[in-house]
Amino acid sequence: MAQDTTVPKLNFGYWLDKAIEWGQATTLESQKDVCLHLPQLQEFLHQLYETIKHSGSTVAIQQFPLIGQLLGRLCWNPFVIGYDESQKTLMWCLCCLYSSEPQNAVELKANSWIRSLLCHLLSSSKWESNEAETSTFLSALGYTSADYYCHLVKNMVISLVTELRENQFNGLNIQGSISANRVNAVSIFCVPLITLPDLTPLLETLLLYHGGSSKEILCSEFLEAVNEAFLKKKISLPESAVFSLWLRHLPSLEKATLHLLDQLFSIQLNSLEEVACVMKDSLLPQAASHPAIFRIVNEIFKNALMETDGTSGVMTIIQVFTQLFLQAHQNENKQHKFPLKAYFPYHHQPLVRGLVRRPFELPTTYWSQHLKHISDMVKTLVEDTNVSSLTDLFETWFLVACFGEWLDIAAEQLLKAAVEPDAVLWLLAFYYCPKNENQQRTQTVVEAQAVYNHLMMLFSCTDLSLQDLEAAIHRITGIEQCWNQRLTTHLLTNFLLFSPGGHKIAQECICHITKTTDTSKEVYNLLIRTAYRFNHSGEENQRTVKLLNELLQKLTLKV
Repeated sequence: MAQDTTVPKLNFGYWLDKAIEWGQATTLESQKDVCLHLPQLQEFLHQLYETIKHSGSTVAIQQFPLIGQLLGRLCWNPFVIGYDESQKTLMWCLCCLYSSEPQNAVELKANSWIRSLLCHLLSSSKWESNEAETSTFLSALGYTSADYYCHLVKNMVISLVTELRENQFNGLNIQGSISANRVNAVSIFCVPLITLPDLTPLLETLLLYHGGSSKEILCSEFLEAVNEAFLKKKISLPESAVFSLWLRHLPSLEKATLHLLDQLFSIQLNSLEEVACVMKDSLLPQAASHPAIFRIVNEIFKNALMETDGTSGVMTIIQVFTQLFLQAHQNENKQHKFPLKAYFPYHHQPLVRGLVRRPFELPTTYWSQHLKHISDMVKTLVEDTNVSSLTDLFETWFLVACFGEWLDIAAEQLLKAAVEPDAVLWLLAFYYCPKNENQQRTQTVVEAQAVYNHLMMLFSCTDLSLQDLEAAIHRITGIEQCWNQRLTTHLLTNFLLFSPGGHKIAQECICHITKTTDTSKEVYNLLIRTAYRFNHSGEENQRTVKLLNELLQKLTLKV
């Protein structure tokens, strides 16, 4: 039998002979012999680990050609792995043999064998299947196999967490630091056990562990498995661990964002409060306080908007997300708060500052002035400075669209307050028709002005009929340009909500429009955004609130 001669003090051959002699300790004689040698064996395993921990798997196997046979036999001996810290040391030794980047079939097979051993060490089913062989040992401890497994996992996790955290705070101590390969191996052995509740502290510690390597030290399978379990609510993790996961693994962040969109599209949501609740539960708005996460999520939303051709449902989701992000950003500790430019690095910063001001932060009497200021800045950007490309134009439009709360207030202020209509109408026209090819936006402004003038003539009337609004309705039902139709629908819906006479014919008018055109979802999204704003900022006119709820109840059945 080969015995290593490089490090004779380890007496490797002696312990290999003992492991073969003991087998799985099924006889009373072998059990007694194991117990007599456990302290010395643990010391040997500790010395073995100290010898190979920095050498790498290839060098370790060259130094100890039969190390796999020794560790494999000891891992299946219940008396050995049940003694003090022997199991932990065996696991660390196995991790040292794991090839983080296997180069051939032999290393791949060795990795598979190591994973199976690691799973065996923490798998309850393995213990239960060997109940007869381990019963003597477990009963001596006063445990059932299930009890023993539970204590075993908890002790192992505590030990691993302690060592990783101590290493994190002792990163400059090179001799005492844990190698990246070992941390990688630990993350691999966690993969099949991720949903075990007792493993959660170790998952958290690994996700927050960075070491000194510039490369990712946790295996991608581990990161993907943790993300999958979190999204399916099979595990619960602290926010800091989830944020760290998404920061260090872009595919997980992308999957989490797409999962959120799928959730919102697949369930019937009757209010934006429900949308906001689902979003907060996903932790993405909170995670977006980190600029890197915000920009990636925003990019995914942008692509979703383009793929759905700018549907109002997707736009509403983006607007709610932006509001929740702003709340999270404002709640951040000032010392840790990033500047706005970190989130919007390529945009006109005065415009960004104007848009991020929440309406409730300003007196309502100042809203009209603020909207004019926003409109003037956008107009200067897209007209006076000659935006160089459609991409630049789209980026400006998307920025404005993300803060759509101001656009809804703009349409409302046109009817309720003394505003300069030209600036506000231009802003709404830009939102619904950003491109000005063949003077499209210019024509949209002209038509919006005509609708606005017509509605303002009727605004104070208390007795209205559907015929009185025929001109505005015809612009919705009789035009082909969708942007004009959507803008007119926005203005008319606000007229019905806020004018004295509009209340009486609102249901009849909305029913007529949604029957003759494909605007049900457009109107519905406008109404739930208005209801959401009322719930947060209040609305003095209770008749308007009551009408809004009645319209939503009827439209919910249609969409």
